[in-house]
Amino acid sequence: MKVERKVTILNRLGLHARPASRFAKTASGFESDISVEKDGVSVDGKSILEILTVSCPAGTEIVIRAEGPDAEKAVEVLHDLVTDRFGEID
Repeated sequence: MKVERKVTILNRLGLHARPASRFAKTASGFESDISVEKDGVSVDGKSILEILTVSCPAGTEIVIRAEGPDAEKAVEVLHDLVTDRFGEID
């Protein structure tokens, strides 16, 4: 199963090292292949370094994509992580 969902980066500092780490760590807990896409560039959602290469400041729209047996749950959890501003208080 393949699932994708758009979400906007809301935290003030964008998708910097700490939230990228939380995203990759959370994504790694799923069996599905997970990717993050920005402006047509897709990277491995389980890799902190790859996530950082797409440079996502506040206001950036990304697509979270998952393919595999737990894809729906993975996208739901990751979407919630982003909309919750990665737990950061701005």
